[in-house]
Amino acid sequence: MKIVFTLLFVLVNLFGAKVVEVEEKYQTSDKCKACHMHIVKEWEESWHSKSHYKNDEYFRATTDYVSRKTRRSLSSIKVECATCHNPRISVTSTGIDYEIMAAMKLDKGSKVNKALASSAIGEGINCVVCHNVDKIHADRDATVRGINRVSWTDSGVMSGPFNDAKSPYHQTKYRDFMDNNSEQLCFVCHANDRSESGHVFIDMQSEYKKSDKSCVDCHMGPKRESFAASLPIDNGKVKKRDVRTHGFVGAHTSSMWKGVLNLSLKQSGSDIDITIANPQPHNIPSGFGSRELIVELIYMKETKNIATKNISLTRHFLSKREKPTVPHLAVKSSKDMSIPAQGEKTIKVPNEKGATSVEVKLYYRLVNDEVRSILKLKDAIWTNKSFITSQKLKLK
Repeated sequence: MKIVFTLLFVLVNLFGAKVVEVEEKYQTSDKCKACHMHIVKEWEESWHSKSHYKNDEYFRATTDYVSRKTRRSLSSIKVECATCHNPRISVTSTGIDYEIMAAMKLDKGSKVNKALASSAIGEGINCVVCHNVDKIHADRDATVRGINRVSWTDSGVMSGPFNDAKSPYHQTKYRDFMDNNSEQLCFVCHANDRSESGHVFIDMQSEYKKSDKSCVDCHMGPKRESFAASLPIDNGKVKKRDVRTHGFVGAHTSSMWKGVLNLSLKQSGSDIDITIANPQPHNIPSGFGSRELIVELIYMKETKNIATKNISLTRHFLSKREKPTVPHLAVKSSKDMSIPAQGEKTIKVPNEKGATSVEVKLYYRLVNDEVRSILKLKDAIWTNKSFITSQKLKLK
């Protein structure tokens, strides 16, 4: 029996491809603060900084749920999710050998557990995730995402948007995906989300329609004159640059939603036609599959509210047993109710008898009721509604 245990332990420490290791002095963001303090502070407020298991309730609850339902070890699921959530992890896959070890509680000290406990991944998507990408393999199959879609620079070599950048602390290389073609870098992870069974529940790269807007225009803001580093490299002075904010604002930022979609109303016989237009370069909702638009109708008779209706535009996911589940365990899903990129969707709603006017309000929510209930999410951010726009219509 001892021989079997020893063999299993050896096997566990052999599997998984190794990524380029990051030297300790480059692993965490505090090492970058000496020269890039303002950028690090912006990043610290971002959700990129919270993408680790311990810092994101939705991610943590989903990971735990998938582990329970699939009867796979939690560590194995963490490694799988690390493909995008913690791309600098040193173990990229697990197998039956590790599952056996974990089931027998013999995985302590294994390569997997050491990798998951490493400070190199404790900050989620930090500086050395994006700025250590050397090449993006866009030619690889769409199922290959995250860590498996990139090649890394050598430790201590940072990629960036400036071809004249210099630093006494690390080498710097210009990369086009840090500048003109930034969506390539975003789509390494924000592109093709598949469930355990291979069901595609989000494919942002396919729905994306590039126009005068790119990902960074909204999520990092417009370029502004400032500086990227505080080093006096321009004749003894800090070099002025056109830079963007590293706060990576997104769906979780309520203020970002105001006016993102356009709304128009028209009475059509006994119905009201509600048209929602999306001028943005990707579908809304997009991102994780359980996101939701809420259309609220307030019917008035003169000055009296006589009825209120809510319509949910979201997707519902079913397991192999035809029961509601989370996107990551779905084998199929309901019709996509999102508003297409640079397109529109019209909803026909019956009028309320006696109403003389109607007001329609449009909101966004991060997680719909169904998935929030399944995962038992508690943070208020998952129930909050972000206001987008509203319109009023007089009825005949």
